[in-house]
Amino acid sequence: MARSKPILIGIAILIFVLLAGFPLLNQQHYLALSLLIMAASFLPLMIRFSARQVMSRELVVIAILAAIAAVSRVPFASIPSVQPTTFVIIMAAMVLGPQSGFVVGTLAAIVSNLFLGHGPWTPWQMYAWGMIGLTAGLLGNTRFMQNKIGRCIFGFVAGIGFGWIMNLWFVVGVIQEFNWPAILLYYSTSFYFDLAHAVCNVFFIWVFSASWMKIIGRFKVKYGLFQGT
Repeated sequence: MARSKPILIGIAILIFVLLAGFPLLNQQHYLALSLLIMAASFLPLMIRFSARQVMSRELVVIAILAAIAAVSRVPFASIPSVQPTTFVIIMAAMVLGPQSGFVVGTLAAIVSNLFLGHGPWTPWQMYAWGMIGLTAGLLGNTRFMQNKIGRCIFGFVAGIGFGWIMNLWFVVGVIQEFNWPAILLYYSTSFYFDLAHAVCNVFFIWVFSASWMKIIGRFKVKYGLFQGT
């Protein structure tokens, strides 16, 4: 696991550079960039697979959790920023580790947008949710995250951070000239939506996190999945 952390951090930095520079090149190829990010998110798993440390049942669990995270977003589409997707990603990452959390996050974004619509925002959603999964996985075994209040604080910060990353996409990809007053105005007008996402995360974590961690943990122990995470 220790060997994979530098790889994960390096991938995260690379993806951020791609996202920041891509709008300056061409915004017409967002789907290709989405697929590139998804492929990069699988790199740590492919490294483990080449070392014969990944079982097929582990891939099935990741696929199921990613599908749950993606599909759970669709019924809440009419309520801006309110959805349990971030909660599912955090739970998967805490129990299964940062590698799985990052993959579940990126897959949840691209799969859910098959229903809700793809666009230049898709790569940024993949990155934002992937980073939430990565961070939750890296902090999953800490005393802070093992406490329900700590998890709620993390969920709140994750909701705000997700919104800020998506705002950054608008600033980089839409605003033609960098104007600090305009940027601050845009961030301030999106505060309600970011706050709604953060509060929604706190609600789901407070009510369901203990049972979800127990259920996923049982599968992990029963079938010997993700050993060493």
